[in-house]
Amino acid sequence: MKNNNNNKINFFERIAQKATSFTGTTLAFMIALGVIVTWVITGPLFHFSDTWQLVINTGTTIITFLMVFLIQRTQNKDSRALHLKLNELIASLKGPSNRLVDIENLTEKELETLHKFYAHLAHLAKKEKDLTDSHSIEEAHQLHKEKYEQQIPKVNKNYE
Repeated sequence: MKNNNNNKINFFERIAQKATSFTGTTLAFMIALGVIVTWVITGPLFHFSDTWQLVINTGTTIITFLMVFLIQRTQNKDSRALHLKLNELIASLKGPSNRLVDIENLTEKELETLHKFYAHLAHLAKKEKDLTDSHSIEEAHQLHKEKYEQQIPKVNKNYE
């Protein structure tokens, strides 16, 4: 029974993928244009009646409604694939922080905090004379640790 359900999912996925691929073609555009031209040409035949207008309005509304879901489905799939590719790159490289893997699941507030940090790193990078100099989260933590450790002797000296 589970196999039957998988076949239904795969069938829907194939149909959705084919529909999405087709709607982005020149042929699909020409068909849509042909429908509009046919509708305009038949206007005088139907005396530009309310029914004549209702036909195109209803047709375009239904197609738009269905396309929203197809486009969103494709967008979700593409977005997930892109995130997985980026996660693979982050995880496989020595320099980037693994803490950034799967950050798309963070809250808006957490993402804003990261954004501010990277905006600060960009500001630091602009000050560098050498374009190859880089800053990372780890580097920032190490610099903070070093600064903190340098301050401890000064603080102790002031209290002696």
